Amino acid sequence: MRAQTQSKHRHSTMHLVCVVACFCLFVFIIQSSIFTGSGKLYVSNKLEVEILSQFQGEVQQCVAKRGLGLTAHTIDHCKLILKYPEGTNSTWYNEQFKKKEPLGYNYDVCEAILLWEQYRNVTTVLTREYLDVRPDGWFDYAAKRIAQLGTKKCYNQTLCDELLSPILPAKPPFHPLQFERCAVVGNSGDLLLTEFGEEIDSHNAVIRDNEAPVNEKYAKYVGMKRTFRLGVRGTARNMIKILEGAPEEVFIIKSVTHRDFNEMIKSIANPVYLFQGIVLRRGAKGTGMKSIELALSMCDIVDIYGFTVDPGYKEW
Repeated sequence: MRAQTQSKHRHSTMHLVCVVACFCLFVFIIQSSIFTGSGKLYVSNKLEVEILSQFQGEVQQCVAKRGLGLTAHTIDHCKLILKYPEGTNSTWYNEQFKKKEPLGYNYDVCEAILLWEQYRNVTTVLTREYLDVRPDGWFDYAAKRIAQLGTKKCYNQTLCDELLSPILPAKPPFHPLQFERCAVVGNSGDLLLTEFGEEIDSHNAVIRDNEAPVNEKYAKYVGMKRTFRLGVRGTARNMIKILEGAPEEVFIIKSVTHRDFNEMIKSIANPVYLFQGIVLRRGAKGTGMKSIELALSMCDIVDIYGFTVDPGYKEW
């Protein structure tokens, strides 16, 4: 067991080192491409190289410290501030709110890497096995996942079992790092301004949110591949039509269950599960962030689409 743990640790460290190496190559390409024939460097590109070089250095430090087995508490000084140097144009004009905003962002590189390691090794679907093993799992925790129960505790385990059983697998149906590359597709209108459909479909698994349509009309924008769909309980009444023609697409609910909901999902041919979930830092409770959390637990590489906001976007 110890040998396996060490092997996994070495594999994970090598993966991070590879990421850094690729990033270094990316920076080198940028540096090589921004020189003109006269050998002079454009100011804006030079600033971008400085920012990317700073980011590269921070990531290298973080990987090195992580290799020594340090924790987030001992490397919390490893912070990255993405901003332009003093004396340069460090603002942009926000058309939506009609005002200038700073081009700066505080980002903790080490925390991001450690969070990745934490969430990629968890299972995010509620299971019978989880309730059986957890202390007071049925009595205390199960009741929290059942709405309209009339009590905060499962005094009647048979009733709780009945209400949870339609979406409660015995063991996790998915496992960590089951897929190499996953695409998480949000519902931003910006997707209609690009054509990432083919790229999205090239992933091993695709996770979509709520009632996002998948059809020929939008294929060139969002693709056609359907693996998982994460939605709130209220979307279930529309899922029969949304999931039609894709019995392989797994529907995972980010909410609680109750009798009416269980009646609805009886008409869905697809596998349906209840999302267990973890609080991904503060305020990360939206379906989009939960989809990313789900992807981190199952995929080695996660690409995200449709999570931007374009102030100038208009519905087609």
